[in-house]
Amino acid sequence: MTTIRRAMKLLTSREFNRDVSLAKREAAVEPVLITDRGQPTHVLMSIAEYRRLTGEAENIVDLLASADPLELDAHDASDGAWDHREPLR
Repeated sequence: MTTIRRAMKLLTSREFNRDVSLAKREAAVEPVLITDRGQPTHVLMSIAEYRRLTGEAENIVDLLASADPLELDAHDASDGAWDHREPLR
């Protein structure tokens, strides 16, 4: 089986420092190779790609940190459970 590799997006250290937002947008699509004096030094990639490569799964702390607290409150209120908190005055 033959694997076809695409050319990876390249950014010099200077380009990276000048526009970190661009580097992050590019890394959301594919890993970005950062070079220093023409030599590859770093790779920037999304956390999803990193987890895919390492086999690391999201843990509960990550999931809770990314959750919208208002959504959690709305879900708790709509589950039909009795709310025993006293109303605010």
